[in-house]
Amino acid sequence: MTKNTTPRALAVEALTRVANGAYSNLQLETTLESHNLSDVDRRFVTNLVYGTIQHQLTLEYYLEGFVKPNQKMLPWVKMTLLVALYQGLYLDRVPKRAIFNEAIQLAKDRGHEGIRRFVTGVLHAMDRQGLPDVNEIKDPVKRLSLTYSVPEWLVTAIQKQVGDDKAVSILETINQPAAQSVRVNTAVGTVEEVKQSLVDQGYTVTPSVVAGNAFRLTDKAANQSNVFETGELTIQDESAMLPVEALQVRPGDQVLDACAAPGGKTTQIAALLDAHSGGKVTALDLHPKKVTLIEKNAARMHVSDRVDAVALDARKINDQFPKKEFDRILVDAPCSGLGLIRRKPEIRYEKTPQDIQQLQKVQLGILDAVSEKLKPNGILVYSTCTILDTENADVAAKFLAAHPDFESVRVETQLKVKDDRSTDTLAIYPDDFDSDGFFVSAFRKKK
Repeated sequence: MTKNTTPRALAVEALTRVANGAYSNLQLETTLESHNLSDVDRRFVTNLVYGTIQHQLTLEYYLEGFVKPNQKMLPWVKMTLLVALYQGLYLDRVPKRAIFNEAIQLAKDRGHEGIRRFVTGVLHAMDRQGLPDVNEIKDPVKRLSLTYSVPEWLVTAIQKQVGDDKAVSILETINQPAAQSVRVNTAVGTVEEVKQSLVDQGYTVTPSVVAGNAFRLTDKAANQSNVFETGELTIQDESAMLPVEALQVRPGDQVLDACAAPGGKTTQIAALLDAHSGGKVTALDLHPKKVTLIEKNAARMHVSDRVDAVALDARKINDQFPKKEFDRILVDAPCSGLGLIRRKPEIRYEKTPQDIQQLQKVQLGILDAVSEKLKPNGILVYSTCTILDTENADVAAKFLAAHPDFESVRVETQLKVKDDRSTDTLAIYPDDFDSDGFFVSAFRKKK
């Protein structure tokens, strides 16, 4: 390896950029694509980046005990120490000597002699004195916050919503690796044909217990398969497939996907439509660049003849669609994304209770606008990839209260997920099926 391109150095660079506002998944992808790494090193960089972010509050708690109060550290210096801490605490097979040597070398290469001495001193002090025991923290909320690296406000919100035992179960799950799941594009191939092709290519294929026409894959990345290249499958979390199942799409329906980019649900809807019968999905997104992305996904999945992508703020839908012309409407709304913490671990640190309240206003605004475009007896599905009632059940209740011309209908899914629940709405928590957290509700417009 040349200077500063070791896996640890690349991880520190990526983490520093994430700390400055980059998305972890996109930054990691850029880092991996711009360096010729072996598969082992790619996995190591990925582990270091996601692992350090997942446990960042915990790691920062430990680090605080070994630096002076108000000690100013350059962001990359702090990340160098957090990466070293993460390896020592959570990676059993990494030798301490390698952790220390590379951290100190990185401090020397990127900084000056003072930084090298500082990093060396902190690492050796941690090794000599040991780290405090999080389990000895008396405040139960703070103890959970630092054990699972989740802000205290979010711990409290989850506890209030689901109780202490379920909250711990959720918190334990969100720092585990996310499963790799795919959806078969039934507009092109059959489930059995795609499964056999994946098996022939060396994948371990497990049918989903959450969504129809879906698999979990292990052993290789799904986008390396030939059926991905041919558009016979797409990468999509199992929970994310449920809102479209709840729409009960018919072949000739006119469907609105109000918040569509990057187009996963749009193409899922399109696969259920028949262009010859007039079936079409109109996919909206606020940003023209994202509309282009929807169109590219539709082309890859061979459903362009059933997709009309439009750059439009869904709250201004009356400007372009004055009539009640849709049989089905999907609002997969902008949300906090807290159900996706395993895939985007930094989300937990970025959101505040104030953000959640503001998002609820946006969500209700979109629902208010698009609901006017639904035909009588049509179905409107509202979904999010978050786990907080403020954005989920509360939004559904407020929408119904403000729209007496709508009634709640029970969310039905192909595999009858949580069929014994007492609510019309469907809430999926990350620990339920080891999938993303999601919420789905459905409403019918009365005649």
